[in-house]
Amino acid sequence: MSQQQFAQMRQYNPQAIASYYNKRPWLVIWRAIGVVWLFGGFILGILLDRSVGNAEANKYQRAEQLREILTRLGPTFIKVGQSLSTRPDLIRQDYLDELIKLQDQLPAFDNELAMQIIETQLKKSVEELYKEISPRPVAAASLGQVYKAKLYSGEYVAVKVQRPNLLPTITRDLYLLRWAATWIKPFLPLNLGDNLTIVVDEFGTKLFEEIDYENEGRNAEKFAANFQDDPTVKVPSIYWRYTSRNVLTLEWIDGIKLTDLEGIRRAGLDRDRLIKACVSAGLRQLLEFGFFHADPHPGNLFALADGRMAFIDFGMMDQLTQNTKETIAGSIVHVINKDYLSLTDDFVKLGFLTPDIDISPIIPALERVLDNAIGENVGNFNFKTITDEFSELMFQYPFRVPAQFSLIIRSLVTQEGIALSLNPEFKIVEIGYPYVAQRLLNGETPEMRRRLLEVVIKDGKLQWKRLENMIGIARSDNNFDLLPTAQLGFQFLMSAEGRSIRNQIIMALTEDNRLHVTEVQQLWNLVKAELEPAKLLNVAIGALAGSVPKAIGNLSTAGVNSLLGSLTNSK
Repeated sequence: MSQQQFAQMRQYNPQAIASYYNKRPWLVIWRAIGVVWLFGGFILGILLDRSVGNAEANKYQRAEQLREILTRLGPTFIKVGQSLSTRPDLIRQDYLDELIKLQDQLPAFDNELAMQIIETQLKKSVEELYKEISPRPVAAASLGQVYKAKLYSGEYVAVKVQRPNLLPTITRDLYLLRWAATWIKPFLPLNLGDNLTIVVDEFGTKLFEEIDYENEGRNAEKFAANFQDDPTVKVPSIYWRYTSRNVLTLEWIDGIKLTDLEGIRRAGLDRDRLIKACVSAGLRQLLEFGFFHADPHPGNLFALADGRMAFIDFGMMDQLTQNTKETIAGSIVHVINKDYLSLTDDFVKLGFLTPDIDISPIIPALERVLDNAIGENVGNFNFKTITDEFSELMFQYPFRVPAQFSLIIRSLVTQEGIALSLNPEFKIVEIGYPYVAQRLLNGETPEMRRRLLEVVIKDGKLQWKRLENMIGIARSDNNFDLLPTAQLGFQFLMSAEGRSIRNQIIMALTEDNRLHVTEVQQLWNLVKAELEPAKLLNVAIGALAGSVPKAIGNLSTAGVNSLLGSLTNSK
């Protein structure tokens, strides 16, 4: 690969990077010496602590030292630290707590150089491009810096300029990281060593996507299309005439950072509404669209004067498959229902555990950790607690956090932290679980309906109490419409898939005229306001239209009268 080809590399390619630097070792030697010097001092400090018995006393000091080293080494290593802060399978809890503090703040690079980059990339002078532009950057981060400018058409825009020579810097560092991962692999436990090179490659792939500003612009437009019907979410427009791979121009967002509590108070904004907008948008990204913002730190989320939530910086995004979305939805309900056997199956499906792992010792461990994290009240559930509790579990059992889920964890924990800063009494389950329950009950796809069945049917028997709980929680959101769910229920009973449950109902009605009468009455009391007899009849007719009449031909008259009588009497 020539230097010109290397400079035009658009996607992470570890083999091409290795080939380039293997032929040019002088480009990495001094960097390697600097990295080894800093980390060597860090490791010597740890060994000295152990030799004199101060390891426990100094562990927080060493964690802080690691954070400072990563910051000093620059953009690539800052990003490494941020990625590791969501990897409890790789990093101890004391180090996790310190790495979470890493900020994307670096001194701005030379202003004149930034203007040269703009002119080179956009093929025009700064004076031709902008009517005015801020004399200094308004924000500086690890990968670039931002200016506020005004176009000749009158719009105010944010001009994001990438740091110079960023591609050679990060490829050199990725080469060294991958070499180091290969070298230390034999000295690590099997479940960590085998994964380390993969982790570096996952990180490199995402970092390459993040430094491609044209890709970021496309991400922003896709994100905006997903939320075009949501009046609570704002996404800045992209100005493609003023955008290239290293320069991104987007609509200026004049908002308030979500951590600026005083600014939010002065603006008269409702904190609880902001929290709901933020968390609901996050859940829709994960469970509805599958396309999610993986870096929602406070600098990327703003409250607007009209109460909307504005997202910016779409460099770090990811896409989930339909099956992954559905499994996540089911696993959340399994956690709430404390169904740890099903949860372990979810971990296998999602890639946290391999199919050949013996799950029998893992189930009681999950029960212990999650019971401790959730406590007696499901309202105590929060993702930060779960992440902390799982930290130790990751080292005891062969768990691994797949790349996508390190981003999901980062996204959820960060958004929950922002919500807690706005309202310390915030409970994510109050918004999250009703949404998940609605997603399952609405059953938009056959797979989602199967997930619902996994939740409400156990050992071939309908779990009336679980169904009642799910409907009750889903109805806590006033926008939930129960009628489509009722129709789906009738359709399922009349389908081949519902034959087993239908037979249970038939047997109960024809043999002893008892169909969990108490449970049925409780469920009916919950939904009767929405499912009045006339509405219920219309739903049933609609669901049965075109179905096989034989499905209900076996129901005895006495059995039907018994069921309808129990419902009518409960009203």
